[in-house]
Amino acid sequence: MATVNPTKHLTNLNEWRRLGEAAIFPPESRLELINGEILEMAPIGFNHAGHVIRLLNFFAPLIANKALLNVQNPLQLGDLSEPEPDFMLLKPHADFYSSRHPNADDVLLLVEVADSSLSFDQNQKLRLYALHGIPEYWLLNLNDACLEVYRKPNGEVYAEKATLRAGDTITLSQLNEISLHIADIL
Repeated sequence: MATVNPTKHLTNLNEWRRLGEAAIFPPESRLELINGEILEMAPIGFNHAGHVIRLLNFFAPLIANKALLNVQNPLQLGDLSEPEPDFMLLKPHADFYSSRHPNADDVLLLVEVADSSLSFDQNQKLRLYALHGIPEYWLLNLNDACLEVYRKPNGEVYAEKATLRAGDTITLSQLNEISLHIADIL
């Protein structure tokens, strides 16, 4: 008798959305589809939530008519991934993405806020975002009080990485009229 090893059942976006429509998961579930796997994300803590609010309040007056703010909403990356990044600046869209989820081509800036998810965001999420060509990925590293900036996606990595701290400033690569002091978002 031949040996048969169990294999993972990878879920695609169509199946993922049908599971959501069928209310298979409890409403309070924090789930993301990453490379075909349904992953349960850690609950959002106070510090994490406060930094997302800080990003919103900082960027809102700076982006009028230049970009759309998007917080913890789905981003379609191919047929097997639909993460919910903490914060994104998106290209303007006439219907504000009410007819489809944004995809990588729509992203001007993507930010993950990380404390308990730091390793996952520095590895799996970084590879996912680079592979799909997200032009600028920021990892707001709450554990080390710094901002990790990744630019120029190249395969599953970014060609440029910088680690910035409270005394530093940065200019967005896709919206170069916007600069900020890192202390404003840390």
